Amino acid sequence: MRTWQVERRKRTRHLIELGGLVVKAGIVDLTNDDRAMIYGAMIWIAEKLKGEGGEQARDTWTKLGKMEFEMERPAGAHDAIQPPQDRA
Repeated sequence: MRTWQVERRKRTRHLIELGGLVVKAGIVDLTNDDRAMIYGAMIWIAEKLKGEGGEQARDTWTKLGKMEFEMERPAGAHDAIQPPQDRA
């Protein structure tokens, strides 16, 4: 497989995973799949991160996200953590 194909697959996988986070957070259902509203919310988040209090927001949101990921992890999953495999 050519280098550009591998890179394209990696990028595609990354974008799919990011979209999955939008669904996982419940944003799609809460906005009734309103793309303009979702995009506006993301712009608002970006502005918040760039502005005053951005570091505090970053820290708060990171902690919240990590806690949610931990709560989803099945019992015993800490014992056999393996890095994701690149399927490119």
